[in-house]
Amino acid sequence: MDYLHDLFGVAGKAVLVTGGSRGIGLAIAEGFVKSGARVTICSRDAASCNAAVEQLRPFGSIAAIPCNVASAEGRRELFEQLQRSEHKLDVLINNAGSLWAAPLAEYPESGWDKVYDLNVKATFFLIQQFLPALEAAAKPDDPARIINVGSINAISIPAHETYAYVSSKAALHQLTRHLASQLAPRHVTANVLAPGLYPSKMQTAMIERQGLDSMVAPIPLKRLANTADMAGTAIFLASKAGAYLTGAVVPVDGGLATTR
Repeated sequence: MDYLHDLFGVAGKAVLVTGGSRGIGLAIAEGFVKSGARVTICSRDAASCNAAVEQLRPFGSIAAIPCNVASAEGRRELFEQLQRSEHKLDVLINNAGSLWAAPLAEYPESGWDKVYDLNVKATFFLIQQFLPALEAAAKPDDPARIINVGSINAISIPAHETYAYVSSKAALHQLTRHLASQLAPRHVTANVLAPGLYPSKMQTAMIERQGLDSMVAPIPLKRLANTADMAGTAIFLASKAGAYLTGAVVPVDGGLATTR
């Protein structure tokens, strides 16, 4: 038990999860809270932040900072508020994301900009802003961690017309590799968690429209991803067990994209 705790433990680490009030972000936050980390989540919606805190408070340390990380003002507010309680940041999890679907001929520039501003631009500038706090926590044998939530849609092309989402996640994967190369000498790693189908708000309407059996039919493991899948992979990447990984894209998709 002591060996496993040492290898996969994240107790006492300061963790920030953007978009952490619901869906994959909430699943990851829950895993870290229950593992003894000090977790802060952020989201645009104050009510959903408060609900997430109430849900997770019985299990450990959880706080929320309502803000919009797609804006420079929101990112600055997040940084300033978190600095009041955490001068070092062990793990930055960039999960906040946006999706826009529309036919090619009708795809709006406003939708494209919304997706890229959050999925790529906000992630880069959050990393830039929090880099001193990450470096303050970094050690040669226990690096600070950046975990960017990408998508298997950056690996395998979906049938739906989500042009900005697919290309933004591919950009995020490549950005993460570039950051991994640049930040390694500073003892900061950067990896991608690339989820497959997860019953998040983005997927709920599709599940209702197509039916669960139809959705899981092409997945070799014949189920959607669950909370443990998301949290377990993120905890692995943040633990001693994942300390030697950087620049990796880890598909958590039941084989959907990786065996296609």
